[in-house]
Amino acid sequence: MTKTYEMNLVKLVDLFHSEDTCRDYLEELRWPDGATCPRCSHNSVTSIEKRGQYACNSCDYQFSVTSGTIFHDTHLPLWKWFLATYMMVESKKGVSALQLKRTLKVAYKTAWYLCHRIRAAMADGQPMLLRGAVEVDETWIGGRRKNVGHGFRDNKTMVLGAIQRGGDVRLKKGQRATRKELHAFIRSTVHPDAEAIYTDEWPAYRGIGDKNTRHETVNHRIGEYVRGLAHTNSIENVWSLFDRSVMGAFHHVSEKHLDRYLDELEWRFNNRDNPYLFRETLKKLLASGNLEYRELTAR
Repeated sequence: MTKTYEMNLVKLVDLFHSEDTCRDYLEELRWPDGATCPRCSHNSVTSIEKRGQYACNSCDYQFSVTSGTIFHDTHLPLWKWFLATYMMVESKKGVSALQLKRTLKVAYKTAWYLCHRIRAAMADGQPMLLRGAVEVDETWIGGRRKNVGHGFRDNKTMVLGAIQRGGDVRLKKGQRATRKELHAFIRSTVHPDAEAIYTDEWPAYRGIGDKNTRHETVNHRIGEYVRGLAHTNSIENVWSLFDRSVMGAFHHVSEKHLDRYLDELEWRFNNRDNPYLFRETLKKLLASGNLEYRELTAR
């Protein structure tokens, strides 16, 4: 049976100070019922203890617990992977590659690549649709430009957000706040039987309600932020958290990699009450294939 740990930094260092203890824990997480061949799924295997590997008795494939995972062929010690993962999931505002470089004593390129591989594993491929009361909003991120008006957005990127009150958030990079794009985002994240959708007064949101789901708005332009049950305070809190992450930890987020930063924020936020977040994140890493450096840096 997989050991359950409510992790803290002291316990992390105590439990996972060597490659062997890290590998043993990964095996518990990946194969709670014993090692299974990743090629043919056969569970009759022979341990090759000197190499930390197994040999499949059916197809003769030799493998380890990291085979076919994001850890495959890594040159970084597993305990550094564990520490980086812990720091990223336990920091409310995120951790920069520069901070990991200093903590892990690695090159900046190594830390940057490590961060993005962990972020890629955090992505939820099949998220559940939001129900109940849902708030939807958009924000714009990017640098400031001198001598241009407040509404200038050519140097900014739109981010769309939907949050179920008291529940999960869904985040996505967008292009323009048009009716077509906003409605498509809402259809892909909000259940058709949701009780209500709350937005601001932006005209492109009009028409998203139906007989099952009412649509209510607040008019921020006239200083109206709450009217009865109608408000967007929950999603505004998410934007505030992301702003603090960009300013306090990342300092700059490129449009090219923005989706991965959003995946990280979404994963942490949706697991904010999960005492076993570190364990669950390691499971995500084991279920994720490798992300090549050239793929990350391709134009």
